[in-house]
Amino acid sequence: MNYVFFADGFEEIEALTAVDVMRRAGMPVTTVSINPFDVVTGAHGVVVSTDAVLDGLNMSDAQWLVLPGGMPGATNLLECDELAHALVEHNRREGRIAAICASPAVVLAPLGILDGKRAVCYPGMEVEGYGAEWCEALTMTSGNVITGSSPGAAMQFALAIVAATPNTNAAAVAAGMVLDR
Repeated sequence: MNYVFFADGFEEIEALTAVDVMRRAGMPVTTVSINPFDVVTGAHGVVVSTDAVLDGLNMSDAQWLVLPGGMPGATNLLECDELAHALVEHNRREGRIAAICASPAVVLAPLGILDGKRAVCYPGMEVEGYGAEWCEALTMTSGNVITGSSPGAAMQFALAIVAATPNTNAAAVAAGMVLDR
């Protein structure tokens, strides 16, 4: 299973593009609210009802843990102890993690997940002292982690997740959405 986490203040295009593209690729995706209820409000007022809530969720079958950005969404993700623990443990097992926009800098870097890895985030949010090598690109894959830079990179970010997943075809998904002519 693949889990996409939603916190109040999430960046809508990043979260929903990841869910949509992964599902188009045939990947099972569960949307997860870190709130105690399944309704989450995005940074631009879009209200989403998730498939599950985090509290007590068994994610032992996790393939990908995916974090959209947005503010204060990324800060809310970091402040969720249950999610922080799940991310650190998943990374320790070399499980796959993807984060975009503010989340690489605000969530993954402070948790040590980007130590020794190349990463991107929203321009100007790069934080020093956490062991990440910040790069300039729309997306970056480094080991078990994929990062994306911004809302404008949402489609490339989602396709990078698909491309890094066995038995999926990112090129076919992109062609089906007519991303190139």
